[in-house]
Amino acid sequence: MEKLFTLLDANYNEMVGIRRHLHEYPELSFEEVETPSYIATFHRELGHVVREGVGGRGVVAILRGGKPGKTVALRADFDALAIQEENDVPYKSKIAGKMHACGHDGHTATLLGLAKALNAMRDQIEGNVVFIHQHAEEVAPGGAKPMIKDGCLEGVDVIFGTHLWAPTPLGEILVKDGAIMAAADKVEITVQGKGGHGAEPHHSIDAVTLASQFVVNAQQLVSRRIDPLKSAVLTIGHFEAINPFNVIADRVVLAGTIRTFEEEVRIQMEQELEAVLNATCLAFGASYEYRYTRGYPPVYNHQRETEFLAQLASTVPGVDQVITCPPFMIGEDFAYYLEKVPGTFFFTGAKKPEWETAYPHHHARFDFDERAMLIAAKTLGKATLTYLKEN
Repeated sequence: MEKLFTLLDANYNEMVGIRRHLHEYPELSFEEVETPSYIATFHRELGHVVREGVGGRGVVAILRGGKPGKTVALRADFDALAIQEENDVPYKSKIAGKMHACGHDGHTATLLGLAKALNAMRDQIEGNVVFIHQHAEEVAPGGAKPMIKDGCLEGVDVIFGTHLWAPTPLGEILVKDGAIMAAADKVEITVQGKGGHGAEPHHSIDAVTLASQFVVNAQQLVSRRIDPLKSAVLTIGHFEAINPFNVIADRVVLAGTIRTFEEEVRIQMEQELEAVLNATCLAFGASYEYRYTRGYPPVYNHQRETEFLAQLASTVPGVDQVITCPPFMIGEDFAYYLEKVPGTFFFTGAKKPEWETAYPHHHARFDFDERAMLIAAKTLGKATLTYLKEN
């Protein structure tokens, strides 16, 4: 294992260079062209078997070890977000309105640096390593599902993945078996009333008042309808009525997200949210349109693989603590991989020691401590080699 760590230390500056290059040239979900080409070229130069266009825009590279054995898959995503970067750094995004604001540039650099180190040890590896470079994690239906359908998990025995996590201090690894991330669903609603003059509300059906009442009523679902020992989040993040100031709106468009861990709670939220909407509209003679779209399912880590990862992570250079974390209400399409093969998804702390607080993921000033990439690569690398040796 020392050889792997030494190789990764030697590759660190290259990893930083890769990350910064990708950061300067971000590409949005389902629009990735240059990024997958860059990734494929890197792997081909190492002599790996490479497939491009997997499930759309994904890249899969295979390192075949010098000895027979099992197959480990490692996954990194590479899409960016439609955000205008506000950081003043040498590697600031050069593409207006686009930014790597979630660390996917770091995920990709981590996996490429690790691929190079493992390739240098190819003859000693007892099995195979599949590098899954996934497009479009940020936007449902995501890239994982079509990549799986296109065969990225064929022959894979186990899968590991990590997310560089800026709110958590550098040197900490967060693990949890079972549900670690939530199902992420979307709701879109149109409330249709009857417009009128602002001075004559009695001749109208005020869609703004009605929609406002619905938003307030809906908040009681989590506090009064969901079992308090279970979890759910309902957020209405979009409320739009384009009207002059003195006109009663006839139409309001709303959109929001629902986050849950359990299927029965997911179903309950979907059904009862519409029931609240129906009752609110019925009381005032309005109509509505209701669209509930299921996003990614919850991320459920397998117990054996999570315990395996937690034990070995504590001995990785740079790791100060391995912490069992509470589940997060954020979503991730890594969930689809874990529905097919055993594995675990963990968080690698990436907050710089000098930061009092870190800007959150998806913020225009998001950044992370690049040393977290080295810790992530060493943890994933040790998990890979240990699993192959033990199995």
